[in-house]
Amino acid sequence: MALMELKSVTVAFEGHAAVENVCLKLERGEYTVMLGRNGSGKSTLMRAMLGLVRPKSGQILVGDGLRRDHIGYMPQKTQAQRDFPAAVEEVVRSGLINRMGRRMFYTAEEKARAFENMRLLSIEDLRKTSYAALSGGQQQRALLARALCAADGLLMLDEPVSALDPEATEEFYGVLRMLHRERGMAILMISHDVRSAVRDADKVVVLDREVRFDGTRAAYAQWRKDNA
Repeated sequence: MALMELKSVTVAFEGHAAVENVCLKLERGEYTVMLGRNGSGKSTLMRAMLGLVRPKSGQILVGDGLRRDHIGYMPQKTQAQRDFPAAVEEVVRSGLINRMGRRMFYTAEEKARAFENMRLLSIEDLRKTSYAALSGGQQQRALLARALCAADGLLMLDEPVSALDPEATEEFYGVLRMLHRERGMAILMISHDVRSAVRDADKVVVLDREVRFDGTRAAYAQWRKDNA
């Protein structure tokens, strides 16, 4: 079974469908990029996949050993996140909270997991630094390390490079490339950065309330030509 499968999923707000009749599969180790105009329902659909929004109809099934509370999630960056008054280490470790149940303190294993993710993203030397004092690219690395603390096989990212300069954007894509190719992480990323985001994708999904396209990167290139 796929890591996650959506069967005819409709999500509505105040009686109006934000996404409608969506069928989609996420496979283990697959890198998927979701594209679409503003207001097309991408973020709403991702929140439903995470269990944060209840669908009006349809099913969202998880399988292949995946637990919904072990999905790494990196939401769109807000001003509140930019000014978060905590050290980098605290921000990263907060990604472990769902694993802790009612425990108040991190185990040695959990602390080691957080440090390894900081090391992986080359921010271990910044772990005692205030998150608010970091550059935009460093903040995104910290938030990605936080998401990786939760992730067991699936990482979901909502517009992760929207506030980054070109150099930081390329660095961030390089990190995702490494996680996908070397760590086998399945990735679902929402993006408006069509050219660069699609470059490393195994699969592309175009959403406009409904799924308009779902296929390989090569098939997407042809679909764009046919619909230009």
